[in-house]
Amino acid sequence: MSNKSNEPEARAADEPRVCVIGAGSAGIAAVKVLAERGIDVHCYELSDRVGGNWVWGNSNGVSAAYRSLHINTSRQRMEFSDFPMPAYLPDFARHDQIADYFDAYVRHFGFGDRIRFRTGVDHVQPLPDGTFRVTLSSGETVGYDAVLVANGHHWDPRLPEPMFPGASEFRGAIMHSHAYTEEAQLTGKRVVVLGMGNSAMDIAVDASYHAAETYLSARSGVHVIPKYVWGRPYDRIGAAEWFPSFLRWPLARKLMAAATGPMTRYGLPAPNHKFAQAHPTMSSRILDRLAHGAITPMPTIDRFDGDEVVFADGRRVAADLVVFCTGYKISFPFFDPGFLDPSGDNRIRLYRRVFHPEVPGLYFVGLVQPLGAIMPIAERQAHLIADHLRGRYHLPGPAEMEREITAHQRGIQRRYVASKRHTIQVDFDDYMRDLRLERRRGAQRPGGLSRVDRPTASAAARPARDGEAVA
Repeated sequence: MSNKSNEPEARAADEPRVCVIGAGSAGIAAVKVLAERGIDVHCYELSDRVGGNWVWGNSNGVSAAYRSLHINTSRQRMEFSDFPMPAYLPDFARHDQIADYFDAYVRHFGFGDRIRFRTGVDHVQPLPDGTFRVTLSSGETVGYDAVLVANGHHWDPRLPEPMFPGASEFRGAIMHSHAYTEEAQLTGKRVVVLGMGNSAMDIAVDASYHAAETYLSARSGVHVIPKYVWGRPYDRIGAAEWFPSFLRWPLARKLMAAATGPMTRYGLPAPNHKFAQAHPTMSSRILDRLAHGAITPMPTIDRFDGDEVVFADGRRVAADLVVFCTGYKISFPFFDPGFLDPSGDNRIRLYRRVFHPEVPGLYFVGLVQPLGAIMPIAERQAHLIADHLRGRYHLPGPAEMEREITAHQRGIQRRYVASKRHTIQVDFDDYMRDLRLERRRGAQRPGGLSRVDRPTASAAARPARDGEAVA
């Protein structure tokens, strides 16, 4: 049964037709909001189901899920605003429980017919008249008035650049964490895990129970955040949009210092930054396994030598498997090379992290790395986009958009450790507040650029309805 609390807006005769790329957690939020607002939206998903990265063994072949994966943001902070997660779920639910939640979300609101499964988007071409030509993996070409990119940013693995010397002659196996799916890959092996992010901690913990030996190699120190503090999920303490980050984080630093003590106590390197100046590493298990000697902390890798890994301090260990937890590239393979190519430094210039400043009608949903969850953010971004498509929200002029983008990127550079993983970083509560206020500001701007002011895709190029073949 669908929720009737939000009746869809009346459809206009010249309503824009919108393409959403991807039915992961961000994509389904966008489809639901736009459909509810009476917008003709079509979503293309390479997999046979929704959920993206939360589907272990996803048929799309690019999911980063592994058997032991659990959420690092508590379910109360991850759920959509109008569809709470079931109360019987644990605070930090397992991947299959989250994937089932996304399935239930689509069924509940009844927009599954807007999603075409087993169909990818091969190419998006902006046209001179302001519309878009979209080529599907089936070979079909369709026209749209707007495109929402929701293809995610945890699917294109980034290996160390440059690779460590001797890697090509290493007699063990090397893989990126993206290829890790279950503990059987670790069983009985001497495993080195490089990285200090969430995936690295999870894989190192798994290895500590199944591998013969486990080494955790740190390129730099991090602050490890336990999932529970004072018996409550950490991310629910002091979490509110009205509580600004410049007050929140100084208090959080004192709380973390009391909860975990210095990282050097566990054999990890001291972080070279303050708490919240890097993307958080959430784990209640890694410190326990380090304290019990089940994981041996090591400095960064210096080189490979035969079947050994040599570390920066000269120590060396024989290894059967090295797992690089070194992050992901931001990639858009459906755009022409050079049109939007952040592969060099992972930077992309978007107004309020949503709007392409030079291509009206091109939107991005979920292309942020929050200190928190993507799902509520994507939902709020989708409402902003729907307002823009409906003419209820207006963008500022190009110069103001460029100033905002530049100010945001300079703010990132001032606050965060220099890293390709921080180029799309946002504070959850601050950004949610910013989206809410920007929606209000845009509604009060006179005129401005709106999709309803631009040409619509020609009828011949539009996708057919009611299951008809697409021209």
